[in-house]
Parts: sequence; structure tokens; C-alpha cells
Amino acid sequence: MKKSVLLIAAFALAAQASAKPIVVASKLDPEAQLLGQIILLTLKDAGFDVTDKTSLGDTGVARKAILSGEIDVYPEYTGNAVYLFPEAKISSENAQNPKVIHKLAKDLDARNGITWLNPANVNNTWALALPAKFARANKLSSYADLAGYLNKGGNLKVAGSPEFFNRPDAFQLFENTYGFKLKADQKLLLAGATPLQTQQAAASGQNGVNAAMAYGTDGTIAALDLVVLKDPKNAQPVYQPAPIIRTEVLKANPKIQTLLNKAFRTLNQSGIQKLNAQIAVEGKPARDVAAAFLKSKGIIK
Repeated sequence: MKKSVLLIAAFALAAQASAKPIVVASKLDPEAQLLGQIILLTLKDAGFDVTDKTSLGDTGVARKAILSGEIDVYPEYTGNAVYLFPEAKISSENAQNPKVIHKLAKDLDARNGITWLNPANVNNTWALALPAKFARANKLSSYADLAGYLNKGGNLKVAGSPEFFNRPDAFQLFENTYGFKLKADQKLLLAGATPLQTQQAAASGQNGVNAAMAYGTDGTIAALDLVVLKDPKNAQPVYQPAPIIRTEVLKANPKIQTLLNKAFRTLNQSGIQKLNAQIAVEGKPARDVAAAFLKSKGIIK
């Protein structure tokens, strides 16, 4: 009798989960908005009732929202396992292996009731971009070059978000790996900044800025005549985007896994850079760019 009651309760919870709209979120930058809309439009086309909460906030905001059940699914990056699970002490070797870091993220988050679906074949690392003219004049092509330049008194002012400067796996990782340290007045902190905003500041020299927060798949770098510094010591983890979803919601709607795995499988490095450029450079709405892309791949009608 007790077993029957438990089964009925389980079925009731599953039915309740499948009846609610699926809340889709994303972070703030153009790629996050693009990926969030890819998730949302794919689910909507398949007949799911969805609620749009894309452009919700930074990693911390999105993370709290999914853990609390405020949102159900959003695109996250495998490399963020280093940041999200510091107690796991993930080695740099593991963090730079795409399959290993995805499995680690998946296994570590399963205990939180969150399932990581398959990642796209894309690597969106944290990076630093410099105006090409400035980089050429000072022979800066890598973080090793930058360290030598700064340690000899070279001038640098970086525009970035608080997350970029404060996270140990972002700008601090470059400082610690390559042996340099910026002072407070060498950082222009822009709350909620996207790479487009920081890179525009560097390209225009706003407030003395000559370097900017960037991501490996930004579509704005070439358009603004910037160059991304190379990371010869492979300090950065691999950051492949993957949909992460509350396991309860996925169990109630198992079709979602096949749908989103198929959608993310169509993405690649050069392709996503072009899509990002349509949003960040051309000013097209993320939903329109995502819809056109998904239709071209036969994912949605």
C-alpha cells in the first residue's frame, strides 16, 4: 500500500512538472542571448509551453535561479565547473579536456538536481582583446608578451565586468599564470558589461582603456580591429556551451534532451562567431538570428 501511494505521488509530481511552462533563461551577453533563444524556440516549435527569461543576469544570478527552481533551463559553459565546484579541485589538465570537463560538470551537478545535456563543439574562453595597432606597436601577441610589457612599466587599462575581474578562473587566472598584476586604477569596472561594451571602450580609447574583456567566440573582435592574446600555457579551461536543466523537469519531459542535443550539435566555432556578429555588430535581435539559424538547419519550421 505504501509503495502504491509513493508511486501515485511521483506520477502526480511528474504531471505537475510537465503541465507548468518551461522557464528558459540566459546570461546577458549576445552569445548567451542567442543560445537562450535557440533553446526557447526549439522547445516552442516542439509544442512546449515556454516562458522567456533570457538576459536574466550573470553566472551567479542564473545559477541561483536554477537551483531555487525560479528557472528551468539555461545555457551554461563546461569550464565554469572550475568556478561552480571549487571544492572538487579540478586539475588544469582535466579542465582543458572537453570530454572530461563536461563529464565532471555533469556528475558534480547531478547531486543538485541539475542535468547537463550535450555541449556544442564551440570553445568560448575568457580572453583579453587589444586594439591591433597598439598590440603591433608593443609586440604583444600573448599573455607572456603582456607580462613582460607590464613588468617593464608598460601602460595598460582594461575594461571588464566585475565577474571578469573578480572570478579566480577569469582575469586573475591570467595574472597568476603569467606573473603580472594590475592595480585598481588599471581596471575600468563596468557593471553588467557585455564584451561589445568593453571592446568598444578599448577600440575608442574611452577613459584611457586599451584592453578589453573578450570571449573566444565574440563576433565583434574583427569588426573593431582588435586582436585576442594567445594563451600558450593553456591557463583557460575549455568553455563549451551546453543546456543545463532541472532534472525534475527533464524527467517529466524526456523529449527535451533529444531536441536540445540536436540543436546544439549544429553549432561550431566559426558559425557561432558569425551569429554573434549579427547580434553584436549588426544589431539584429537575438531571437531573429536564432530563428533564422534554426530554420536553416531544419530544427524548427
